[in-house]
Amino acid sequence: MKRCLACEYCFESEEWDCPRCGCRPTLRHGLLRFAADPPNVKGGFKREYFAQLARFEEGNFWFRARNRLIQWALRKYFPDARTLFEVGCGTGFVLKGVREALPRMRLAGSEIFRDGLVFAQARLPGVDLYQMDARQIPFEREFDVIGAFDVLEHIAEDEVVLTQMFRATRPEGGILVTVPQHGFLWSASDEHAMHQRRYSRAELRRKVEQAGFGIQRITSFISLLLPFMIYSRMRRNRSRDFELWKEFEISRPLNALLGSILTAERAIIQRGVSFPAGGSLLLIAKRPATAQ
Repeated sequence: MKRCLACEYCFESEEWDCPRCGCRPTLRHGLLRFAADPPNVKGGFKREYFAQLARFEEGNFWFRARNRLIQWALRKYFPDARTLFEVGCGTGFVLKGVREALPRMRLAGSEIFRDGLVFAQARLPGVDLYQMDARQIPFEREFDVIGAFDVLEHIAEDEVVLTQMFRATRPEGGILVTVPQHGFLWSASDEHAMHQRRYSRAELRRKVEQAGFGIQRITSFISLLLPFMIYSRMRRNRSRDFELWKEFEISRPLNALLGSILTAERAIIQRGVSFPAGGSLLLIAKRPATAQ
């Protein structure tokens, strides 16, 4: 169902005109807008980052490995899912990968910055994309799966977002979430990426359960590279000339080697092993059938 953000009325319709109050989102540049571009502030994200992300995502080992892990988790834990909504879809890189791997799944995505949606529109013709604040999701029991991939750490009110995700998920549907892990890994990279936090496993579990979901699986990933990551972060913290995008500028042989290590790591996760530590966390949770 659609949910009017002005009066909270939920309704079934092909159109977005609210039957109760008459409000509807604006259409601009081919996008339905439920939120305006946010001002440049200290928290959240910088709009100029999207061009750099689009430049590195296709070839970088980290983005490719995360995509494959997400696609496996979708097949494993939501084999009958027909719809996926990604909150904070950025440049559309994850959705593009899902569409290639699971072409029968109906996809939709949202992003608060139009700068990101420009790239997503180019990558995802025919996919419903919305300019939307994740703290106000205009859907009620609509999607089989909702994903938030390295999004929650940018938002101060992450618990509000999880509650909104719960509302927009169908009973017996669920969520896939990835976030950065371990406070001791906090570095200049997090500050420049405008993170609010790095999560502990206990914090993420508690917040997801408080939103109403039941945890199905939680595992660390980027685990086999954790020693390398610790060393890299320590070295960056000592550097006075930190540049966020330098960490993505690695040689092809090294990129291939790191990708191979994460392929092996994913195979271990697929066999049922949940790593206790790593640079990131993957969480799979479901909404109970009887949840109101």
